[in-house]
Amino acid sequence: MGQPRGADIVVETLERLGVRRIFTLSGNHIMPIFDALLGTNIAVVHVRQEAACVHMADAWGRLTGEVGVALVTGGQGQTNGAAALFTALAAESPVLLLSGHAGLSEIGRGAFQELAQADIARPMTKASWTAASVETLADDVARAMRLAREGRPGPVHLSLPVDLLEAPASAVPSPPPDATPRIEEPGANLVEAVAVELGRARRPLILCGPVACGTEGRARMPALEAASGVPVLGMESPRGLNDPSLGAFAEVLAQADCLVLVGKPLDFTLKFGEAPAVAPDCRFVIVDPDPALAARVDPARLSVSGTADALPTLAALARYFDTRRPGDRTDWHAAVRAAVAYRPPDWDDRRGAEGRLHPVELCRGVAAFLDQHPGGTLICDGGEIGQWPQALVQASRRLINGVSGTIGASLPFALAARLHDPAVPIVAILGDGTFGFHMAEFDTAVRYGLPFIAVVGNDARWNAEYQIQLRNYGPERARHCDLLSSRYDRVVTALGGHGALVTRAEDLPQALEEAHASGLPACLNVLIESVPAPVIRRPKAG
Repeated sequence: MGQPRGADIVVETLERLGVRRIFTLSGNHIMPIFDALLGTNIAVVHVRQEAACVHMADAWGRLTGEVGVALVTGGQGQTNGAAALFTALAAESPVLLLSGHAGLSEIGRGAFQELAQADIARPMTKASWTAASVETLADDVARAMRLAREGRPGPVHLSLPVDLLEAPASAVPSPPPDATPRIEEPGANLVEAVAVELGRARRPLILCGPVACGTEGRARMPALEAASGVPVLGMESPRGLNDPSLGAFAEVLAQADCLVLVGKPLDFTLKFGEAPAVAPDCRFVIVDPDPALAARVDPARLSVSGTADALPTLAALARYFDTRRPGDRTDWHAAVRAAVAYRPPDWDDRRGAEGRLHPVELCRGVAAFLDQHPGGTLICDGGEIGQWPQALVQASRRLINGVSGTIGASLPFALAARLHDPAVPIVAILGDGTFGFHMAEFDTAVRYGLPFIAVVGNDARWNAEYQIQLRNYGPERARHCDLLSSRYDRVVTALGGHGALVTRAEDLPQALEEAHASGLPACLNVLIESVPAPVIRRPKAG
């Protein structure tokens, strides 16, 4: 190889910083990087639409804790990809979006696909900028990788002008620039202050944000609960206190007298801490990597606040409580866990009309399948249908669209999940509206040999919006949300995958097994009743 180019510096820096895979869609501005990737150990997954590669990077970041890297071209390639950044930002997922960019020498002269790309991405990222020189490319990449993981994880965007990628460059520094994130450990005084507040409370709750809902956090939350006796819950759903996976959580939230928010913003998911969702005399404890979030709490209700990362805070509190508990909260703990576990008993009797399944029947079938094939990953997507599996299906790992509430990510998520774990079942439950966003990624799945099962709940409408129309305007004004009852299974078959139509609950188990046995990307097109998402409330005594 002759003298390195800027593109070689970018790729070599990524490789030396541990990047193993890039999700990408080609385009003029990034062809130097495609060329530079040849001969490296970085695998390339080439997709069909730019937002899909950002969603894949998002899922990769959530599943591994590594920075998921997406690469798109400039102009509309960048804007397509940037649209998916909002999902990653709300999910606190470490993502690096690299986008090609018009050459610096042509900016302001009407360059091809010239856009203010850094400005476009900035509201949906932790940081967004355009590289300014060949000499700083390695530093730019390392800084972006560090920022994506540091503090509250999230997406970072770096635009790469094509003339910098093509320009001759010096070799990457050895060692390369440091991309190690700074870890903010909670101080001993902060841990003690939190423990004191928990000791004062009779009905405390520890609530954690999306970063604690990943693999590491899912281990640390129950460890803290076991050590402290205080219920510890993760919140990653746009439904907030009505998250169906949390059962009748809203009921016990309203009774809490102390909320410890560990990396959990006080926002719409907690009704901003206002009554009646939260008791007016409930005290708050805030431990967050962003000290500004404490300002969201009424100072009269804020007992303790401190700056620290969520995962180290969970570990530090668990260590503290290993030798001392904040009082006996057995009855409260039992009441919270009973509320979270509650599901209406009449769900067992839900049946769809002739030729259709109720979402409960669909979810029971998937739950039984995952019980037979342990270790699988469940992906939930869609407005209404996506909520049912969160309430009813258990899996070793779960990916949902997250606090943003934006639908459409499930098919890209499934491909990334399959790449992460080649052996276990990957099942995505999504709606028919959602399926339309990225159905072409079945082509990607077939090309790369990435089998998974998409279970499409097909009610031939945008049901979340239809339910809003019914509630707010009445059935006579429920219009324009209908879809065709399309044969999505045949779309997948045409792309080289496996497809089947399911219209009876008793046929679903066999359809799932056949899809799994096919070894192909699969779509089960399941006709379902058009019903609202579950809102779980326990009947009041008496």
